[in-house]
Amino acid sequence: MKSRLFPHMVIGMTAILLGFTTSVKAGPPLICHAIDIGQAKTLPQVDWNRIGNGGYDLKNLTRDTLAILDSSTPVLVRMETLRRATLYARQDPQVAKELLTRLQARAADSDAAGHPEAMAWFDFGYLVETYGQWMGRSQPNPARGVDGYGWVKKAISLRGSDPEMEFAAALITLRGPESAHREHVQKALAGAKSDPLLARNLASTFNGQTMSAMLSTALEGNLKR
Repeated sequence: MKSRLFPHMVIGMTAILLGFTTSVKAGPPLICHAIDIGQAKTLPQVDWNRIGNGGYDLKNLTRDTLAILDSSTPVLVRMETLRRATLYARQDPQVAKELLTRLQARAADSDAAGHPEAMAWFDFGYLVETYGQWMGRSQPNPARGVDGYGWVKKAISLRGSDPEMEFAAALITLRGPESAHREHVQKALAGAKSDPLLARNLASTFNGQTMSAMLSTALEGNLKR
């Protein structure tokens, strides 16, 4: 990866942030808001100062991401892992495509075997949505046209009650549909009562307000749909 790509990444990010017309004016939440995962293992933080200059080796991204996702990893850790994976993947279209393809195949294989894995469906769907928020219209996006939210909904139906998945779905549906967003928020808030790490994430601050307040604002109709 050549360091001259960095200015283009900055320009691309600016365009995405300006074009993201939800009430979340600080930027796309799936990308711009880090998930609190405590001491859990995930990918390294993206070091913008070292892009193309001895930073993380992109050829390891798919392998490293799958190593994390293939373990018994909680949903919040998956969300943060996929957020960081997207930040890295945007640096190389081939790497972005490889990661997406592997996650899709992983979900499809579990389905073909007659035992669809909820986490595999979630991982692919959430990656699609993070790609959609980080890769601008002028950027190559291998997930363009794929309904990531549909995959996440399928994961929730397979998984059953999972407040952390509901939290992910609530973030995805900030721009609607409103009724689905309302349901996801309510289930996430209810589940946080017995999930301290989820509660901590809902209490974290983004764009000057807590995540729970930001999600609830959408329920009051203050959302551009």
